[in-house]
Amino acid sequence: MTGPLLLGVRHHGPGSARAVRAALEAASPAAVLIEGPPEGDALLALAADEQMRPPVALLAHAVDDPGRAAFWPLAEFSPEWVALRWALGRGVPVRFIDLPAAYSLAPAAQEETANPDAADGEPGSLEGAESPEGSGAGTGAPGAGADSVHPEGPGTGGPSGVAPPTGQAPEGSRAPVATPGAPGTTGSLAPDGRTPGAEGGDGAGTVGPEDERGAPDPRGLRIDPIAVLAETAGYDDPERWWEDVIEHRGTGADAADPRAPFAALGDAMAALRETYGHGGHDRDLAREAHMRIQLRAARKEFGDDVAVVCGAWHVPALEEKTTVAADRALLKGLPKVKTEMTWVPWTHRRLARHSGYGAGIDSPGWYGHLFGAADRPVERWMTKVAGLLRDEDRLVSSAHVIEAVRLAETLAAMRGRPLAGLTETTDAIRAVMCEGSDVPLDLIRKRLVVGDVLGEVPDAAPAVPLQRDLTRLQRSLRLKPEALERELELDLRKETDAAKSRLLHRLRLLSIGWGEPMTGRGSTGTFRESWRLRWEPELFVKVAEAGVWGTTVLSAATAKAESKAVSATALADVTALAEQCLLAELPDALPVVMRALADRAALDADVGHLAQALPALARSLRYGDVRSTDTAALGEVAAGLAERICVGLPPACSGLDADGAAEMRGHLDGVHTAIGLLPKGRELIARWGSVLHRLAARDTVPGVIRGRAARLLLDDGRLEEDEAARLMGLALSVGTLPADAAAWIEGFVGGASGGGVLLVHDERLLALVDAWLTGVPVDAFTDVLPLLRRTFSAYEPGVRRTLGELVRRGPAAASGPTHGESTMPGFGAGLDGPRADAVLPVLHMLLGIDDNDLAGVAR
Repeated sequence: MTGPLLLGVRHHGPGSARAVRAALEAASPAAVLIEGPPEGDALLALAADEQMRPPVALLAHAVDDPGRAAFWPLAEFSPEWVALRWALGRGVPVRFIDLPAAYSLAPAAQEETANPDAADGEPGSLEGAESPEGSGAGTGAPGAGADSVHPEGPGTGGPSGVAPPTGQAPEGSRAPVATPGAPGTTGSLAPDGRTPGAEGGDGAGTVGPEDERGAPDPRGLRIDPIAVLAETAGYDDPERWWEDVIEHRGTGADAADPRAPFAALGDAMAALRETYGHGGHDRDLAREAHMRIQLRAARKEFGDDVAVVCGAWHVPALEEKTTVAADRALLKGLPKVKTEMTWVPWTHRRLARHSGYGAGIDSPGWYGHLFGAADRPVERWMTKVAGLLRDEDRLVSSAHVIEAVRLAETLAAMRGRPLAGLTETTDAIRAVMCEGSDVPLDLIRKRLVVGDVLGEVPDAAPAVPLQRDLTRLQRSLRLKPEALERELELDLRKETDAAKSRLLHRLRLLSIGWGEPMTGRGSTGTFRESWRLRWEPELFVKVAEAGVWGTTVLSAATAKAESKAVSATALADVTALAEQCLLAELPDALPVVMRALADRAALDADVGHLAQALPALARSLRYGDVRSTDTAALGEVAAGLAERICVGLPPACSGLDADGAAEMRGHLDGVHTAIGLLPKGRELIARWGSVLHRLAARDTVPGVIRGRAARLLLDDGRLEEDEAARLMGLALSVGTLPADAAAWIEGFVGGASGGGVLLVHDERLLALVDAWLTGVPVDAFTDVLPLLRRTFSAYEPGVRRTLGELVRRGPAAASGPTHGESTMPGFGAGLDGPRADAVLPVLHMLLGIDDNDLAGVAR
């Protein structure tokens, strides 16, 4: 080699990865340098461990603020990963040479990149990436800009760290995640950033925060270098050009000199940088200065026999003739923080730009297939798709596969492509295997095009003590983290399931959202829990953040619960915390929480606050009973709250406006349910009943509350139907304003409490409502109609249909019931013998008894 071998790549590109491997095999350099954070050098040996399974990521975080973090994801088809494994497999020294994470994670660096004017991309955009689920977009972390713009650019999203764009924390993390390397850098290991246009993503001309693809021209515009090269080649889609020229090419054509494509690409980038400049972001200059310094040091140690794997846009900068003093001057005075780094598992879903928090490629599963397929990639892909569809009980034959391959290849030929790409294969699959429907394509995209692969890292990888304890618990409970969302049903009477429940609740208290509670399908009792689980890579950051509370999950959850109890000011917050402590079984934290609860309850005189807090306490008592936890102190506090509510609720319900009445009605329902769950509740229930009677009969109480109180009494059997009919008659009398009458009806029969069924089976109540409604004056009818629609729209369709039929038939006969007849609206007057006899043959078959016995049973 006459000089360093500069391999300009696109991050996460299978074609680039194959080309890098071929070039390294041909050149056999004495050392390999990779664009990535130098702090990771101590962890490089772990990449050769048998337990290491990509996709994985380097995670760096500030020691004093673990929430300030960045990721550098690597997939099996990432050129950097291929170069790393090649070097480790042959005992060749390998190092990272990008700007250290200590600079990129410094607060001042993040503030600088947060400024759209300072960043190398359009304000508020992260290199052509959509905003993550709920997270905002921004420019990226410091120092990353230049990478995105290289050919790695469009759609490549290099191993760029996953750190969200400027000011954007990694989904859920509180501090902005800096990305070493510019936002969305595509440079080899730039912290998570995304590049535009990946796989048909942003398209030509899109500019990411990274300068690499967005170097400003004299007019102040940012140019996508890939778009320029594609336009020069006669392409209107830069992504398609990149895939045709690089990703879909094998290495055979360049077997004579595998380095030739890199030289040509370097010349193209040099021409572009000569025309459009360096990108306009000072951080990019610092990154390239640091890489030049590291390259000089490597050449001094190993000679010119050195290979460098970096973003293609950086190649001209590394060839630039500068002095050591000039490069060091660019790095002088940069702020830095103390950082720690480790390997963490990554997922294909997080590599996909559509998730809003990835490295810039839309189809990691497809790219992985292209990289791993030894031959016939289209045929093998169609076979995978057919297998998936068959597993989903869709009829897909070998003939479908053959025809889909033919159609994809024909489309590629018509479109002038060297190989059928994802667009052609998708079009063929839609037409041949999916019968023109996009519904199965959603499944194919999720399972195959993107995929749910979760990487693995060796046990020897550094980790905070809390992470190690969590890993130990996950293994002992056989609760493996998975990238694919799944549901978990737990029976708390089983010790293992109870332990799983405790772990998940403790993690939720620590804001580590691995599991989300959901309504169980099998049981509504307290012995069962249902969870929705999915492990996301950024949860490693949340674990690191939670490490400040303790070294084990139990100690950390206890310490955080105690801290929250001391700092909480709202009564409802403390009661919710008490519920969490019981669910998570934190006996050491419970006394602190109970003292805080007693103090807040004694000082809070707002009946609404008390009513809001009581249901959580009642649930906690049930949970404590299931988990055999001593809840005597909690029961005393709950009983005291209930007594105060009984005293203060009637006056609090007077003089409320419509919104206040609706809110108080919700509190009324919650307190009613909670009091039924409290221990020693017979005397309390009787007192509560008297409160409901007062509310139902008091004219100054809003109609929605009076109607609700009457309904609760009726359901509990403490109000006779005659008395309920009398109250309804008073509420719907001529002297009552239509709006007040409609509010009473909403409280009595509204919501999901079975009010519709009550009207179906009680002729008198239905007749009262019908008579009132037909008597509402025309000018008032339009005022009460919205309220009535809201009330009756909550009923099941079958209930609404039955009510309509009953009203259409008119009132039932006024005569009293006779033997064998029914006065219930909607039912026949007597037994229809022939229709009943028609059931006998079916019963004969089901029960296996003769006709005589059946006849006897029927009689």
